Amino acid sequence: MALGADAVAVVVFAAIGRTAHAESGDLLGLLGTAAPFLIGLGAAWATPMVRAHPAGLRAGAVVVAGSALIGLVVRAGFTGSLPLVFALIAMTSLAVLMLGWRALSLAVAHRAAQRVR
Repeated sequence: MALGADAVAVVVFAAIGRTAHAESGDLLGLLGTAAPFLIGLGAAWATPMVRAHPAGLRAGAVVVAGSALIGLVVRAGFTGSLPLVFALIAMTSLAVLMLGWRALSLAVAHRAAQRVR
């Protein structure tokens, strides 16, 4: 389930970016935008830390770093450029989305555990 949530985060990031730049809303364009970051996501998920505790914040940090850094490198390889502002926005957006769902999940689990006591 955590891998699915991370993949949704990448697609949401790509969709928001495409909408903000008035790019077409076709599925192929969305997948093309998300693809470099999905490659990074796959690499991050190949690490033992992420697979061992996928909903943890440490795993989230690894997923953000892998998705953003590898995604930006792959994207730069395809486009031939990497604007600093885009890199900062991509890293921040992915961090908010990927760490955000994990923080919410941990808060809900903590609250549920308190009710059981």
